[in-house]
Amino acid sequence: MPLSDHEQRMLDQIEQALYAEDPKFAHAVRSTSPQVHYKRQMIKAALGFAVGVCALMAGLVANAGAVTIAVSVAGFLLMVACCVWALTSWKRMTGIAEPARGGRRAASGGGRSRRSQRSGFMERMEERWRRRTEER
Repeated sequence: MPLSDHEQRMLDQIEQALYAEDPKFAHAVRSTSPQVHYKRQMIKAALGFAVGVCALMAGLVANAGAVTIAVSVAGFLLMVACCVWALTSWKRMTGIAEPARGGRRAASGGGRSRRSQRSGFMERMEERWRRRTEER
């Protein structure tokens, strides 16, 4: 819904006041796009993944007993977490993961709920099983 003329004038006045009060902050806010934020998150996730690989390798190379297993497991979990973080950031950056209204994701399948999709799957499997048993 577009802004009315009065609302647009008010917004322009607020913007001009912000530039007059703190031009450095206003420029930083205006020039930063969400995609830049997600790219930074992906870079941080890649660095975390590299740290996880190093921890995993350090745990495998060292011969200190149970501590090395813990370091290796922690490195692996860090790698998995960073992969998930990077994938989520990439999806948001490209617009693949658009959340539906209310913060919930839209159900796929043309409006069918997840439960009805699952029951449809189970019905198909039961039908296949019945056909197999009848053929014998």
